[in-house]
Amino acid sequence: MVPFNAMDLLLTDARIATMAGDDYGVIDDGAVAIADGRITWIGPQSDLPDNAATTTRSLAGRWITPALIDCHTHLVFGGDRAGEFEQRLRGASYEDIARAGGGIMSTVRATREASADELYAAALPRVQALAAEGVGTIEIKSGYGLSIESELKMLSVARQLGKATPVTIRTTLLAAHTVPPEFQGNADDYIDLICDELLPEVVTGQLADAVDAYCESIAFTSNQVAKLFERSAELGLPVKLHADQLSDGGGAALAARFDALSADHLEYTSPAGVAAMAASGAVAVLLPGAFLTLGETQLPPVNSLRKHGVPIAVATDCNPGTSPICSIRMAMMLAARQFRLTPEECLAGTTRVAAMALGLNDRGTLETGKRADIAIWDVSHPRELAYWFGTPQLSELLLADTP
Repeated sequence: MVPFNAMDLLLTDARIATMAGDDYGVIDDGAVAIADGRITWIGPQSDLPDNAATTTRSLAGRWITPALIDCHTHLVFGGDRAGEFEQRLRGASYEDIARAGGGIMSTVRATREASADELYAAALPRVQALAAEGVGTIEIKSGYGLSIESELKMLSVARQLGKATPVTIRTTLLAAHTVPPEFQGNADDYIDLICDELLPEVVTGQLADAVDAYCESIAFTSNQVAKLFERSAELGLPVKLHADQLSDGGGAALAARFDALSADHLEYTSPAGVAAMAASGAVAVLLPGAFLTLGETQLPPVNSLRKHGVPIAVATDCNPGTSPICSIRMAMMLAARQFRLTPEECLAGTTRVAAMALGLNDRGTLETGKRADIAIWDVSHPRELAYWFGTPQLSELLLADTP
């Protein structure tokens, strides 16, 4: 990663996928002028204005794209669940593991027991691994604390990661991830705790950029999520939703009702849910890592999303239980192979559309006025980014060190 600020930089001899138009928004022989971390000019090199730059760099025909964006992760957590992974491969059921104290509650315990420093030390290599693949913006959710103290700890660690690295970190409060052990059988009271005590502290401390919840039969009902989202709206926080992953619980329509930035997973979303998302402008975030890990067979309604013009994003869902994947390139490759997204849809889904899913209009495409978050690639065409996996192809990541 190369952060830069208050610089005058001209990149020449580049092949550019701006992602601002059809067919990757390609400029074959292009140049990009940058000042103060923003793109001040971009276009064919033959049209380059006569203005000197402090620094000029030839990219020798390399491709450049917007820096990638991972718009759905849970990468701050304690411990891991590799032991459970091995147990399942040896024949243990999820129920067996849960009865023995495993599953998500094992991550909750490990996260609660870990200090902020320990959580930071464990999460930093994950941030660095994503950046090594060209990622310049990452969303990090809480949701493994499930108490006021531990949720605030997770969000604070995520904010610290953003201050310590050139990568932009967006934080999301996911306290309504599952019902904590202290509130088993009383989820309504836990939602009240989030609404009345946790959310105000989060807002006062400016610790979250959005609020998320898991609307599913094993987590929270639509009425409980609606109460949380109503309170979030009162406090000025946008919302996102884990929706319709295991069943059609009307999650997509619920997200649309509250003008959510995105609805994520969506394997069981109905045509009515897709239509509601289209009407509201919500982004569909597909998470092929969880689909793979859980061995799911119900595909998200990709053709219906396309037909209705719902923007489609792709993310890693990096987490220790259902998507132990810390590779945006792998997520792109899996989205192409499992969900039949085109390579261009995969790249748009990790740039332009991923920015929409985070409510960010200053990145995701290479255009005048946008942040100069730029990935430089050693590829013959950007379609390779969803084709190869395990082949290092990032030449350099330039990130604007500006708010």
